[in-house]
Amino acid sequence: MAMASTTSTTLSSLSSLSLHSSPRFSLLPNTTSTTTISIRPFSSFSSLSSSSSRSTANFRAKATEPETLFLVSDDPEEEVTYDPPEVPEGFIEPPPFDEGPEETEDEIAAAYEELYGPAYSGVSVLGNDISVMDSKVKKIGGFGSKVKKEKIRDGFEERVVQVRRVTKVVKGGKQLHFRAIVVVGDKQGQVGVGVGKAKEVIGAVQKSAVNARRNIISVPLTKYSTFPHRADGDYGAAKVMLRPASPGTGVIAGGAVRIVLEMAGVENALGKQLGSNNALNNARATVVAVQKMRQFSEVALDRGIPMEELWKN
Repeated sequence: MAMASTTSTTLSSLSSLSLHSSPRFSLLPNTTSTTTISIRPFSSFSSLSSSSSRSTANFRAKATEPETLFLVSDDPEEEVTYDPPEVPEGFIEPPPFDEGPEETEDEIAAAYEELYGPAYSGVSVLGNDISVMDSKVKKIGGFGSKVKKEKIRDGFEERVVQVRRVTKVVKGGKQLHFRAIVVVGDKQGQVGVGVGKAKEVIGAVQKSAVNARRNIISVPLTKYSTFPHRADGDYGAAKVMLRPASPGTGVIAGGAVRIVLEMAGVENALGKQLGSNNALNNARATVVAVQKMRQFSEVALDRGIPMEELWKN
């Protein structure tokens, strides 16, 4: 009982506690104001917390509950009549889509062309086959693979002469690369030899093909697809001998010399490798020998005489 009376007196004294304070920032004259803070017993705090929790629950329930619409009549068996709007004057009902004459293929193609462009109408820039358009699209392989490059369509054919592994000694060890030798030509008197290095074979071949296209030369040919005269060429330690041949002989040569002559369009010729057996040097020696050749018309023009007098001397 003594403890209960002490607690009640303490609470009553706290409830009558008042604090006197003056405002720090005020535009009015200094007047003493009294702010009274009353402290209620613990039961009042519990009632406040319970009321606030009830209001929060009611707010959430109202926010989450959807709006419910009720019919005028509660009888579920009552029939509801629907009055459609009146048809306006002059209205013509469209015919059903499944009735009437069928569209022709030309009309369907014209409709697709109007919507999606000419590529979908069956007639494309490259021809009547739509699938030919797929050749212009770059295809991508699996995850992390590089985009496949399209082959250059400039009329030149490519022939790989040699692919070798080459190593480079560096501070940390050896670096492995591939060197490719490629000959390009149109078989109409244009030929070129190129070389390229890369970490992959495909990259080396692509580089060498680009290098060969930068070094295109013209090969003088007669009407029998042979050389106008004999010629010799050397590059480094490799020496190549070229001789014209009669029709029907074919290309009698070997190694890189044969590939260069075939890509140039030579059909009748004789070739011989003298000295080194290096494929790159022999191919370049063949190019040097071809560059020494001249047509009869060029020689006659330089001398200032007609072509008939070239055989008189």
